[in-house]
Amino acid sequence: MAPLSKLTLTSYRRTQPNRDPIEERRSKTLAALAQQKLVLEAALKGQEHTFTKPGWARDANGNRQRVEKIHAVRPWFFQDAQGWVVQLKYGARVVPLDADNNAIIVQSLEDVSPVLEIFAKAASHANRTHRLSQPSISVKKICYISQQERHLPPTLDAKIH
Repeated sequence: MAPLSKLTLTSYRRTQPNRDPIEERRSKTLAALAQQKLVLEAALKGQEHTFTKPGWARDANGNRQRVEKIHAVRPWFFQDAQGWVVQLKYGARVVPLDADNNAIIVQSLEDVSPVLEIFAKAASHANRTHRLSQPSISVKKICYISQQERHLPPTLDAKIH
């Protein structure tokens, strides 16, 4: 150990600079909400929203080739007997809006857009100490504030289901 005694030893854990996990979750959620707005536009036209993603495939000789794969985006909204149900998701997990509820019901497909806007506003204005997995306070406050500011019709009263 004599050669090591001349060196400065430290226990070092490599971190990625300027990468706040809360900001990364927030930006991922905002990007997914922007993509859901595109899904909504396609649904209003009666189409399915898809995007291309690079991937690998084997050709006839068994060699790997770089190809563009088409992926469909699953919507966070669907029609039910009560109306259109809108959920906020993080990956494949549904984010709870409060202790008991995880979705918002609106009457028509056109009413989904303001709900996605409210989700985006809640995600971008969330408190730094507030976890993304439980945004109930932010969503409720912003639903109430945005309804007062915009004077939304009663169908967008954001009935929490």
